[in-house]
Amino acid sequence: MKAKYEACVEPHRQLILDAERYLWNHPETGYREWQAHAYLAEAYRKLGYELTEAGDIPGFTAEVDTGRPGPTVAVFGELDSLLCDTHPEADPTTGAVHACGHNAQSAALLGLAAALKEPGALDNLCGKIRLVAVPAEELIEVEYRETLYKQGTIRYFGGKPEFMRRGLLNGVDLAFMIHHCTDAGSVARMGGGSNGCIAKTMVFEGKAAHAGGAPHLGVNALYAATQALNAANALRETFVDNEHIRFHPIINHGGAVVNAIPDTVTMESYVRGATMKEITAVNRKINRAIAASAAALGANVHLRDIPGYWPRKHSAKCCQLIEDVMGQVVDKVVADPSAWSTGCSDIGDVGAVMPILHPYISGAVGTGHGNDYYIADPDTACVKSAVCQLLLLDALLANGGAKAKELMDEYEPDFPSMEDYFAFMDKLNLDQKAVTYEEDGRVTLDFGPVL
Repeated sequence: MKAKYEACVEPHRQLILDAERYLWNHPETGYREWQAHAYLAEAYRKLGYELTEAGDIPGFTAEVDTGRPGPTVAVFGELDSLLCDTHPEADPTTGAVHACGHNAQSAALLGLAAALKEPGALDNLCGKIRLVAVPAEELIEVEYRETLYKQGTIRYFGGKPEFMRRGLLNGVDLAFMIHHCTDAGSVARMGGGSNGCIAKTMVFEGKAAHAGGAPHLGVNALYAATQALNAANALRETFVDNEHIRFHPIINHGGAVVNAIPDTVTMESYVRGATMKEITAVNRKINRAIAASAAALGANVHLRDIPGYWPRKHSAKCCQLIEDVMGQVVDKVVADPSAWSTGCSDIGDVGAVMPILHPYISGAVGTGHGNDYYIADPDTACVKSAVCQLLLLDALLANGGAKAKELMDEYEPDFPSMEDYFAFMDKLNLDQKAVTYEEDGRVTLDFGPVL
């Protein structure tokens, strides 16, 4: 099958490589990817696809029906870039750059779309294949996404759960995508899973005063924020090792002018972990530390917790499948179900309700999310990735979809339906001030319900 699918991809090599370069040269962050959307939508339509567009956000789906009954498999290609203004090829205006390789992902998915139109490409397959060009995987620019949330444009900050909400993944039974890694040579890898997260913004509210003339009349929001950082850091030894907890805040706004006591300071972070149970427990501890720190300085803090990403998990059987399939294309496969990544991806949210596969393929160099990241080997990152995706579809959808059905039967989803998943994720929303100052001098803290 390898030779057959290589022959399906090869005529579209230039299409794939051109797309990778265009997307690299036109990076856009999440929910802003309109240039990528337009470029790819035109390319898909030229291939003969009818698109279902997301509408008021970028992204679309295109479906291939084999004409034979069987499962529906979704294949993702992510559209968004990161922000890294020190990267030598970052957009000089926005600082955006594809420092995680989503440009190569989307190019490979376009190659898959083209290859599926080749004569005989579907002969061995059953069911349906849904190609998904999806926005906003990188959970950045939280303030911008908060604006979209308040406008009613989005309900979820990640593109995949937002696509789920909009019905664009209805009817899908199993999903996969191939990301990129910076291993030297021709390598594929997949581990047992990765962290999930809650996203957070914390706005400390003090009282402005002249910093030199009358600081005693002010309440320093920056001191409240730094006290909160110290209090949260003091919790780190309580984090359970095998839960892979991460808390890494930044201060977005720390004051306006040096001669005024800062009255508003904004902080942003995630709480990451291996299970949502532990993520929510640690998040509550951190909210308690933040609220108490604000109260200690006579300040207040507005806590905004946002549903982030669900932890991703793969079985040993999934790892073996990746080793068997991608090992036909690359020189080395590292598929270890005991390996764990402490990063996050919103494909975990898809995995909360259906089986998912999230392997990596080489072709990139540098540091992921860093200013030295590039797609150095587009043949591996894009062309070979498209071949791997065809082979993976063959493995899942041949023989009446036997392998896909096997993975579906053994999978234990965290939620029986998307509706149950949405109901839980919506409970993670927190939007309130944490400190109440009573007239009798008492101080009350409220840092959210126990989940």
